[in-house]
Amino acid sequence: MRTQDKLRLKQLRHWRIRKKITGTAQRPRMSVTFTNEHIYVQFIDDTAGKTLSSTSTMSKAIKADGKVGANVVTAKRIGSVAAEAAKTIGISSVVFDRGGSRYHGKVKALADAARDAGLKF
Repeated sequence: MRTQDKLRLKQLRHWRIRKKITGTAQRPRMSVTFTNEHIYVQFIDDTAGKTLSSTSTMSKAIKADGKVGANVVTAKRIGSVAAEAAKTIGISSVVFDRGGSRYHGKVKALADAARDAGLKF
C-alpha cells in the first residue's frame, strides 16, 4: 500500500470519528496528534471553538525530564502531564479523539496514563 493511500485512509477515519464526537465546556474533546518526532494533546471546546489547554513533547517540563521522542514511554508521560494540566483548569471528564490512529501502542499508552492520573473518558 502506498503512503498516499495510508494517509488518505487515516484522514477518512479521522473525519468519521469527528462526525460523532464534539467537545463542550463541561466535557471538552481531548485531541491527540502524533508526528514522527512529537506528541501533541489539546483540550478543545468545540461549541466555543477554543482550545482550553495543550501539552506536547515540545514543552519545557517534558524536555527537562530527559530524552523525548514519539514513543510509548513518552506517550505515558504526556498522558499524565496532560491530565494534570486538565485538572488545574477544572476538567475532570473528556471525550477522547484519537485523530484517526488505531487504539493501540502510543495512543493506548497515552489514554491509559491519562485515566490513571484521574481523567474520565
